[in-house]
Amino acid sequence: MSALEGKKAAVLIADRFQDEEGIEPVAFLREQGMEVTYIGLETGTVQGSDGRHEVEVTRTVSEADPDEYDLLLIPGGHAPEVLRLDETALEFTRRFFEDTKPVASICHGAQVLISARVLPGRTVTCVPGIRDDVQLAGARYVDRPVVVDRNLITSRIPEDIPAMNEAILRALVGETVEIPD
Repeated sequence: MSALEGKKAAVLIADRFQDEEGIEPVAFLREQGMEVTYIGLETGTVQGSDGRHEVEVTRTVSEADPDEYDLLLIPGGHAPEVLRLDETALEFTRRFFEDTKPVASICHGAQVLISARVLPGRTVTCVPGIRDDVQLAGARYVDRPVVVDRNLITSRIPEDIPAMNEAILRALVGETVEIPD
Protein backbone atom coordinates (compact mmCIF):
# COMPACT_ATOMS: atom_id res chain seq x y z
CA MET A 1 0.00 0.00 0.00
CA SER A 2 1.30 3.44 -0.95
CA ALA A 3 1.81 6.16 1.64
CA LEU A 4 -1.07 8.32 0.42
CA GLU A 5 -3.51 5.69 -0.81
CA GLY A 6 -7.08 6.70 -0.03
CA LYS A 7 -6.24 10.40 0.21
CA LYS A 8 -7.42 13.04 -2.25
CA ALA A 9 -5.87 16.27 -3.52
CA ALA A 10 -7.54 19.24 -5.16
CA VAL A 11 -5.39 21.25 -7.59
CA LEU A 12 -6.75 24.77 -8.06
CA ILE A 13 -5.80 25.67 -11.62
CA ALA A 14 -6.63 27.88 -14.59
CA ASP A 15 -5.25 28.67 -18.03
CA ARG A 16 -1.58 29.70 -18.15
CA PHE A 17 -0.51 27.78 -15.04
CA GLN A 18 3.26 27.29 -14.74
CA ASP A 19 3.84 24.05 -16.66
CA GLU A 20 6.06 22.10 -14.24
CA GLU A 21 4.18 23.31 -11.16
CA GLY A 22 0.89 22.01 -12.52
CA ILE A 23 2.30 18.64 -13.61
CA GLU A 24 5.25 17.47 -11.48
CA PRO A 25 3.68 17.64 -7.98
CA VAL A 26 0.57 15.90 -9.36
CA ALA A 27 2.69 13.08 -10.82
CA PHE A 28 4.47 12.74 -7.47
CA LEU A 29 1.21 12.60 -5.50
CA ARG A 30 -0.26 10.02 -7.89
CA GLU A 31 2.91 7.91 -7.56
CA GLN A 32 2.30 7.96 -3.80
CA GLY A 33 -1.22 6.58 -4.35
CA MET A 34 -3.16 9.82 -3.99
CA GLU A 35 -6.22 10.62 -6.10
CA VAL A 36 -5.75 14.08 -7.68
CA THR A 37 -8.47 16.26 -9.22
CA TYR A 38 -7.89 19.43 -11.23
CA ILE A 39 -10.43 22.03 -10.12
CA GLY A 40 -11.01 25.35 -11.86
CA LEU A 41 -13.51 28.05 -12.66
CA GLU A 42 -14.95 25.91 -15.45
CA THR A 43 -14.36 22.41 -16.75
CA GLY A 44 -12.29 21.68 -19.84
CA THR A 45 -8.70 21.85 -20.98
CA VAL A 46 -6.33 24.49 -19.61
CA GLN A 47 -2.88 25.23 -21.04
CA GLY A 48 0.40 25.78 -19.29
CA SER A 49 1.97 29.21 -19.70
CA ASP A 50 4.81 27.80 -21.77
CA GLY A 51 2.45 25.66 -23.87
CA ARG A 52 4.26 22.40 -23.04
CA HIS A 53 1.46 20.90 -20.96
CA GLU A 54 -2.28 20.90 -20.74
CA VAL A 55 -4.54 19.40 -18.12
CA GLU A 56 -8.21 18.55 -17.91
CA VAL A 57 -10.25 20.41 -15.29
CA THR A 58 -12.95 17.94 -14.29
CA ARG A 59 -14.69 19.89 -11.50
CA THR A 60 -15.48 23.54 -10.91
CA VAL A 61 -14.85 25.27 -7.59
CA SER A 62 -18.58 25.88 -7.29
CA GLU A 63 -19.36 22.14 -7.42
CA ALA A 64 -16.30 20.85 -5.53
CA ASP A 65 -16.57 20.28 -1.78
CA PRO A 66 -13.39 20.97 0.23
CA ASP A 67 -14.54 18.32 2.74
CA GLU A 68 -13.77 15.65 0.10
CA TYR A 69 -10.07 16.57 -0.10
CA ASP A 70 -7.06 16.13 2.15
CA LEU A 71 -4.82 18.66 0.38
CA LEU A 72 -5.12 21.81 -1.71
CA LEU A 73 -2.33 22.50 -4.20
CA ILE A 74 -2.06 25.89 -5.93
CA PRO A 75 0.44 26.00 -8.82
CA GLY A 76 1.85 29.33 -9.96
CA GLY A 77 2.22 30.97 -13.32
CA HIS A 78 -0.39 33.43 -14.56
CA ALA A 79 -3.36 31.30 -13.43
CA PRO A 80 -3.46 32.68 -9.85
CA GLU A 81 -4.11 36.17 -11.25
CA VAL A 82 -7.42 34.85 -12.62
CA LEU A 83 -8.28 32.58 -9.70
CA ARG A 84 -7.76 35.31 -7.10
CA LEU A 85 -10.57 37.37 -8.67
CA ASP A 86 -13.15 34.62 -8.16
CA GLU A 87 -14.85 34.67 -4.76
CA THR A 88 -15.84 31.00 -5.02
CA ALA A 89 -12.19 30.01 -5.53
CA LEU A 90 -11.19 32.14 -2.55
CA GLU A 91 -13.86 30.61 -0.33
CA PHE A 92 -12.78 27.12 -1.47
CA THR A 93 -9.22 28.02 -0.40
CA ARG A 94 -10.30 29.51 2.95
CA ARG A 95 -12.16 26.31 3.84
CA PHE A 96 -8.87 24.36 3.83
CA PHE A 97 -7.45 26.85 6.33
CA GLU A 98 -10.56 26.73 8.50
CA ASP A 99 -10.26 22.94 8.62
CA THR A 100 -6.43 23.13 9.04
CA LYS A 101 -5.88 20.83 6.08
CA PRO A 102 -2.56 21.06 4.23
CA VAL A 103 -2.36 23.77 1.58
CA ALA A 104 0.66 23.85 -0.77
CA SER A 105 1.37 26.91 -2.88
CA ILE A 106 4.27 27.51 -5.23
CA CYS A 107 5.49 30.56 -7.12
CA HIS A 108 2.62 32.97 -7.87
CA GLY A 109 0.12 30.63 -6.16
CA ALA A 110 0.50 32.89 -3.12
CA GLN A 111 -1.60 35.47 -4.96
CA VAL A 112 -4.64 33.31 -4.24
CA LEU A 113 -3.64 33.16 -0.56
CA ILE A 114 -3.24 36.95 -0.46
CA SER A 115 -6.74 37.51 -1.87
CA ALA A 116 -8.22 34.82 0.40
CA ARG A 117 -6.78 36.80 3.31
CA VAL A 118 -5.17 33.78 4.97
CA LEU A 119 -1.59 35.06 5.26
CA PRO A 120 -1.57 37.39 8.30
CA GLY A 121 0.87 36.04 10.86
CA ARG A 122 2.22 33.29 8.57
CA THR A 123 5.80 32.75 7.42
CA VAL A 124 5.96 31.97 3.71
CA THR A 125 8.10 31.91 0.61
CA CYS A 126 7.10 32.57 -2.99
CA VAL A 127 8.57 33.76 -6.26
CA PRO A 128 10.60 36.91 -5.42
CA GLY A 129 8.44 39.07 -7.71
CA ILE A 130 5.51 38.95 -5.26
CA ARG A 131 7.58 39.04 -2.07
CA ASP A 132 6.36 42.57 -1.24
CA ASP A 133 2.76 41.53 -1.88
CA VAL A 134 2.86 38.69 0.67
CA GLN A 135 4.50 41.00 3.19
CA LEU A 136 1.81 43.65 2.66
CA ALA A 137 -0.76 40.87 3.19
CA GLY A 138 0.66 40.35 6.68
CA ALA A 139 3.05 37.44 6.11
CA ARG A 140 6.73 37.16 6.97
CA TYR A 141 8.71 36.37 3.80
CA VAL A 142 11.79 34.14 3.83
CA ASP A 143 13.85 33.11 0.82
CA ARG A 144 14.03 29.31 1.10
CA PRO A 145 13.13 26.43 -1.24
CA VAL A 146 10.25 25.40 1.02
CA VAL A 147 8.64 26.86 4.14
CA VAL A 148 6.17 25.04 6.36
CA ASP A 149 4.05 27.08 8.74
CA ARG A 150 1.44 24.88 10.41
CA ASN A 151 -0.77 23.59 7.57
CA LEU A 152 0.71 25.93 4.93
CA ILE A 153 3.53 24.72 2.65
CA THR A 154 5.03 27.29 0.29
CA SER A 155 7.78 27.14 -2.35
CA ARG A 156 9.41 29.61 -4.72
CA ILE A 157 10.09 28.20 -8.19
CA PRO A 158 9.96 24.96 -10.23
CA GLU A 159 13.44 23.94 -9.04
CA ASP A 160 11.99 23.75 -5.50
CA ILE A 161 9.35 21.16 -6.42
CA PRO A 162 11.27 18.16 -4.97
CA ALA A 163 11.57 19.91 -1.57
CA MET A 164 7.90 20.93 -1.71
CA ASN A 165 6.85 17.37 -2.60
CA GLU A 166 8.75 16.04 0.41
CA ALA A 167 7.08 18.60 2.70
CA ILE A 168 3.64 17.70 1.31
CA LEU A 169 4.28 14.00 1.86
CA ARG A 170 5.41 14.61 5.44
CA ALA A 171 2.34 16.73 6.15
CA LEU A 172 -0.05 14.15 4.71
CA VAL A 173 1.42 11.28 6.73
CA GLY A 174 1.07 13.32 9.90
CA GLU A 175 4.64 14.50 10.47
CA THR A 176 4.52 18.00 11.87
CA VAL A 177 7.26 20.25 10.55
CA GLU A 178 7.56 23.73 11.99
CA ILE A 179 9.80 26.41 10.56
CA PRO A 180 12.67 27.65 12.70
CA ASP A 181 12.62 31.20 14.03
